[in-house]
Amino acid sequence: MGFITYQVPPDHPNFGRAVPCRCTQAEQEKRRTTNLVGATNLRHLTHMTFDTFLPEGKGRAEAERGTLRHSYDLARAFAADPQGWLVFLGGYGCGKTHLAAAIAHERIAQGEPALFVIVPDLLDYLRSAFAPDSPTTFNERFQALRDAPLLILDDLGAQSSTPWAQEKLYQLLNHRYDSRLPTVITSNYRLEDVDLRLQSRLRDPSLVEVRPILAPDFRLAGTDQTVSDLSTLPLHEDQTFGSFDLRTNELPAGERENLKHAVALAQNFAAYPQGWLVFTGTYGCGKTHLAAAIANRSIELGHPTPMLIVAPDLLDHLRATFSPQSQVSFDRRFDAVRTSPLLILDDLGTESATPWATEKLFQLLNHRYTARLPTVITTSKPIEELNPRLASRMLDITRCTAFAILAPGYRGEIKPKRRRRSR
Repeated sequence: MGFITYQVPPDHPNFGRAVPCRCTQAEQEKRRTTNLVGATNLRHLTHMTFDTFLPEGKGRAEAERGTLRHSYDLARAFAADPQGWLVFLGGYGCGKTHLAAAIAHERIAQGEPALFVIVPDLLDYLRSAFAPDSPTTFNERFQALRDAPLLILDDLGAQSSTPWAQEKLYQLLNHRYDSRLPTVITSNYRLEDVDLRLQSRLRDPSLVEVRPILAPDFRLAGTDQTVSDLSTLPLHEDQTFGSFDLRTNELPAGERENLKHAVALAQNFAAYPQGWLVFTGTYGCGKTHLAAAIANRSIELGHPTPMLIVAPDLLDHLRATFSPQSQVSFDRRFDAVRTSPLLILDDLGTESATPWATEKLFQLLNHRYTARLPTVITTSKPIEELNPRLASRMLDITRCTAFAILAPGYRGEIKPKRRRRSR
């Protein structure tokens, strides 16, 4: 009949209960998985396998190749023996979904069940169970998701954050967490941006392996867009350390030494980009040239492509995302700047100091400060005159080197006057 009963004492929990036998449990599990075919998105991702993934990327810097290779190795190991949770974090197009889909394909090829579903689609699938013509009930669908032998959730955080959606996701993941069921999650968001209740589960090192993927969008590889349409770095390709003028014949000795020191700081930062470097000084003193030279040298050394952007332009780009005609979301654009491997923010302090602008700049720089992401900032204002919340980050000598360039604005080299011969 497909059921068994245990010969146990009357006070035992299983006394008198008919329990499905192993073959019945396996058949029920197969039936539940089959019923979930409407939720899965895997049929559209047949090309995303381990064989088609490029662990070295396309023309990527060494650091990016390393993070891709490590993520690829983790995914293959998980597919061979799915234990615990595996979480991939990173920007759009970095390879998260490809690796997650490859895990699903590999398990299915081994004859094991795997359910791959995009989170917003999952919630739509659950909502549709309330329709009068739904072939299954909400409870049946939800139970099948909760108990799936391997569940792969793509794009966590992309769903509309209604109370109902938040509650269902928490119930789903909390059940799988308590049951220690193998789960793969991908997200474009930081863990800090996820619902607090889920954060505590995702931060459990005894169960969860969190792997950030630092590589930029694969789809932009080999194009001028690798620098991003936000960055003005291509306009500064001539501003290198070699083309920087130390103004030897123009400046007095103290200002010449000060400028040499600024160049040395910039060259050292370009070779070893760690922490923050802030240049202050009047307009035309060389701040932007040195900042651009750092970016250009970084590219020469094979580091990930930096982003250079003027502070007012950045805010204009962010505001433009709210236009109905915008082709990119605010979150995507903001995240591209916030997580840039090396950000050069030029002319901080010249933007309009509206509450919104001040808040966005603080969120951006506070994230980079907390994450210890290499950042170069130029400003014509003394640091103490900037927004106090930003100034406090820049004045932290354990993470930031601030240097004031004393030279006046550059107006062209002054050639020494030729002495007139006396007759």
